[in-house]
Amino acid sequence: MNVSLQIPLRFKEQVEDLARELFYCVLETSTSQKQQLDSIKKSFFKVSEGLECGLCENKWDLFETEIKTLDQLLYLDAKAAYDTDPAAKSIKEVYLSYPGFYAITMYRISHILWSLDIPILPRMISEYAHSVTGTDIHPGATIGSAFFIDHATGVVIGETSIIGNNVTIYQGVTLGGIKVDKSLNNIKRHPTILDYVTIYANATILGGDVVIGENSVIGANVWITQSIPKNSVVTYKSDIKISSI
Repeated sequence: MNVSLQIPLRFKEQVEDLARELFYCVLETSTSQKQQLDSIKKSFFKVSEGLECGLCENKWDLFETEIKTLDQLLYLDAKAAYDTDPAAKSIKEVYLSYPGFYAITMYRISHILWSLDIPILPRMISEYAHSVTGTDIHPGATIGSAFFIDHATGVVIGETSIIGNNVTIYQGVTLGGIKVDKSLNNIKRHPTILDYVTIYANATILGGDVVIGENSVIGANVWITQSIPKNSVVTYKSDIKISSI
């Protein structure tokens, strides 16, 4: 059975253009930002109408207000990258070349839209960032300040994840659900990461009841499905042996 949903596919490219404009907009000075937002508004409403997002003038005003507050939050994200990564030579370098920072910026923009109950558009923006950076952050996730994703590739952060302040995540980390079931759509399915936690490469943390306590370090390649107390170090012991030939 062939069913046409009349999906306006051409809007994918328009949303990607919009996302790129918004990225540069949030990093502008207040005067330039106001001019850019005025320029973006028309295309924003056009995309919203085509996607049937129900964006109204009131929601645009709320979105614009929130966008104007992102600069300080993003500065803290960039500073966290600079302070943590010895390869970072300047905060400007983080802004312009770090895929993790780009993914976080797209998340923070899409999260505003998500919080305003605007459908489709925030997911499209997050999926654009996913395609560019390899980092998949659902716009419904709740993420605090000074967040750093190093290397970015392969990171997955689910819809109901909660991440505190000053958290660092490395490549390949998954904050996911313990199982996939449509009946769980209104239930917290993804873990909570408290303040000052570091999660190293390819760690997998699953489950809505799982809480990683503050100041903990989660080592590479671990698989976690239970809560971890604060000030813990969790490691995976390998059985790799090296011998001469």
